[in-house]
Amino acid sequence: MTVVEITEQTLAFIAEHRNEDVRDLALHARHDASVDLPFALEQISGWQRARVKLPDWAGCEGVIYPPQVPMEQCSSQFTAQYKARVASRLMASSDSPTSLVDMTGGFGVDFSYMARVFDTATYVERQPDLCDIARHNLPLLGLPHAGIINGDSTEAVRGLDRVSMIFADPARRDDHGSRTYAIADCTPDVLALKDLLLGKASVVMIKLSPMLDWHKTVADFSGSVHEVHIVSTGNECKELLLVLGRDRCDAPRVVCVNDDQVLEFVPDASRGNDSAMIAAESANRASDGRIVADDAGWQYLYEPNASIMKAGCFDIVERRFNVRQIGPNSHLFVSGQSIGGFPGRSFAIETVTTMNKHDLNRAMKGLTHANITVRNFPMPVAGLRRKLRLKDGGDTYLFATTDTEGHHIIIRTIKQQ
Repeated sequence: MTVVEITEQTLAFIAEHRNEDVRDLALHARHDASVDLPFALEQISGWQRARVKLPDWAGCEGVIYPPQVPMEQCSSQFTAQYKARVASRLMASSDSPTSLVDMTGGFGVDFSYMARVFDTATYVERQPDLCDIARHNLPLLGLPHAGIINGDSTEAVRGLDRVSMIFADPARRDDHGSRTYAIADCTPDVLALKDLLLGKASVVMIKLSPMLDWHKTVADFSGSVHEVHIVSTGNECKELLLVLGRDRCDAPRVVCVNDDQVLEFVPDASRGNDSAMIAAESANRASDGRIVADDAGWQYLYEPNASIMKAGCFDIVERRFNVRQIGPNSHLFVSGQSIGGFPGRSFAIETVTTMNKHDLNRAMKGLTHANITVRNFPMPVAGLRRKLRLKDGGDTYLFATTDTEGHHIIIRTIKQQ
């Protein structure tokens, strides 16, 4: 069914039942020949997903949603708006009209937000059904001027005049529908097309899988990467976003984003292995390896957000926030004072204990529930929970890890607001 063939009865059914359980509707909906039930169920499911993932779109009457896979693969509102902010900054110094080409349009979420910051914008998509949906949706979303090309993205780019920016979100599924992560296995292969893309646009933005090693990915692009954005929301890493330019760049700017938490840095190769140096410094600061619960340097604990963890920039975190790592592989930090603006979660330390039975009993006295995290610790969460005889939940947070002296410790904390 194309968008123009949707009957009024089908639209009415969607509006009436869009808050109901789709599976229940599929089993019990009254048969009506004038209602395209499979399409209606698809739209209800899409709207219910959009209500959480794309609230702006869900609030726009008349938007048509695609089948499940494009809906799953599309960006969230937060990540799409973030790309638009990056694009706006990149185009801010332009004295001439700006133009965008999204060579992998898909459902059009990224395009719909980025297109607003350009004078002209073109959506390219090889699937005709998605192009039909885009032609229907984009005017409703305030983009009646958007150009739409149904065709092969590489051929479309070859036929372009020069544009300000090209955006690409390569499909990360193979011909059998299985997920792929390597750049060369995605469609299109943006690594192989790098020179073509930079020949057509002064700026190229590429969305890639968060599973990729960003260091290796930057190296693969051989000096073309100017910015690396590691984008998370809800403390879940969603995408690796690269900004490519024509000039060679050996030290790209790295931006770690988790909702409103942002940490930016430029890697300094001259410092060498900062994490190893800091671990050694921390070990030298330790006295005789004993745990001192009221140590002035162990009053607060900090757990970095998902983007920081992905970036691995623990040396930057130590220097910038004046905290120190508990151990070289703990990726947990402590300080003697409360620090505002830390890019992650903050906790007040109540006590620190070894795994000695007597120490454990004293540290866990009166505790029945706890949220448990293990980092570089020889026991999984479930095993530790059984050992401590604690139920999940409550206001107490336990962090089990290994310190610089190799001691297995548990840190009992309360989350800070």
